[in-house]
Amino acid sequence: MRLLVLGGTSFVGRAIVDEALRQGAEVNLFCRGRTGIDLFPDVPRLIGDRDTGDYAALQDGAWDAVVDVSGYVPRHVGQAMDALGDRVGRYLFISSHAVYMRTGVGPGSDEDTPRRPPVRDTEELDEDTYGPCKAACEDDVVARYGSRATIVRLGKVAGPYDVQDGLVYWVRRAARGGQVALPTSPQQPVQVVDSRDAAGLVVQLIKDDRPGAFHAVGPAEPTTMADLITTCAQVAGSQVEIVPVPAEAVSPFFPLTRPASMWPTQQRSPVRARAAGMPATPLAVTIADVLAWDRERGEPPLRHGLSPAEEAKLIANA
Repeated sequence: MRLLVLGGTSFVGRAIVDEALRQGAEVNLFCRGRTGIDLFPDVPRLIGDRDTGDYAALQDGAWDAVVDVSGYVPRHVGQAMDALGDRVGRYLFISSHAVYMRTGVGPGSDEDTPRRPPVRDTEELDEDTYGPCKAACEDDVVARYGSRATIVRLGKVAGPYDVQDGLVYWVRRAARGGQVALPTSPQQPVQVVDSRDAAGLVVQLIKDDRPGAFHAVGPAEPTTMADLITTCAQVAGSQVEIVPVPAEAVSPFFPLTRPASMWPTQQRSPVRARAAGMPATPLAVTIADVLAWDRERGEPPLRHGLSPAEEAKLIANA
């Protein structure tokens, strides 16, 4: 299997390349050559830049499939498709659950859930535009490749090499033990999918030459914030007491927490992806691997979450 990955040197892309190589694929990377320089020394790199529209490195070659990890706006995807034409068999686009409508969605929603209206007139990505831009990208891939198009919509991804603060914050916090401030209900549902499970789904869909849209969500069993924090503590060998605190006292981007109106977005159906072969790494395994990786890298400062002093003040006032 000859595979082209647009991106492939950070987090989800890295996991996809790892899995493809493990399964014996012949992989090429298209990237800027600025990050992950020491990764995959035996994998050929085709150097270009999506922001400037430099796809000259893709003018030759043919692949059984392309995985587009780094397409965020329609221009990115359109220029890539123009450069590749029919020299790829399948175009697999990595999308997001942000494409879906945020209201009127119940627990167990599947891949046919109504999406937000696609947006093509901006490349400024924020809470209002990220999902609609991804929806436009999805439409363009399907319009160009038809039954040779595959869409994987990622939920919240977790695992080693995660540069965001979602699961990492809770793994690190629970390892310290003691009273843990939680600015949401302990019963809030939460879905995190191991990056390696998402990668396994991507590679399996390509191997099976399977079209359609698929949720990459996990873990295998329904999980609440209380379950997640308790599991983090068990893995680290610590003891915690969860103390609910007012949500309005913290940033709206607090790791993994959601207002009650958005809880159904943390209860997406994994049925189609599981049937297509997506693995299910136990949550405790994901947590253990994140804990080990975070300690190995020296636990650098996180952008979101509470400092010990901030947390103590919230708990004292709870």
